[in-house]
Amino acid sequence: MPVNEPPTVDVHGCDRLYRALAECHRRIPAGLSREAVCRHLNRSLAECLLTVVCPEESDAVRTLCSSGGTALKRRQCQQAQLSLSACLSTHQSEF
Repeated sequence: MPVNEPPTVDVHGCDRLYRALAECHRRIPAGLSREAVCRHLNRSLAECLLTVVCPEESDAVRTLCSSGGTALKRRQCQQAQLSLSACLSTHQSEF
């Protein structure tokens, strides 16, 4: 694999959610009603993709950022969010 090419990830575990969201978009006309009706599918697909692409980092964010806490936990949450962001950036294509 060339040095500048991001690693590939198998996202087949999210296929069902992707198809459900596409079907929701096909059935509901564009606008606020579509956003409201399809919101849960959109969020579920996003969470699925995060879990597949950056499993450790997304788990750390879920664990450390799920509730308030001490200053240490808030710093750990911020660090976990930065790690997730860095992981996601390695998977973005350059256009």
